[in-house]
Amino acid sequence: MAFSIRLTEEERLLAESYAKLHSYSMAEAFKRALFEKIEDEYDVTIGQEAYDEYVADGKRSRPISELWKECNL
Repeated sequence: MAFSIRLTEEERLLAESYAKLHSYSMAEAFKRALFEKIEDEYDVTIGQEAYDEYVADGKRSRPISELWKECNL
């Protein structure tokens, strides 16, 4: 699938600079940025869901010093 986007001159220059800095084509730079953003948001969502489940189960964190004591460290 191909698509096009409209950029201001300033946005175009920034995108070209970023692509050149990383030795990417413009298409590759946009593709990588898009999927990195998607992956980051997915990770945040999964993390929040796991934390919400942890809290809903009545679990709580505790100081690391307690773990060290249990492990005789």
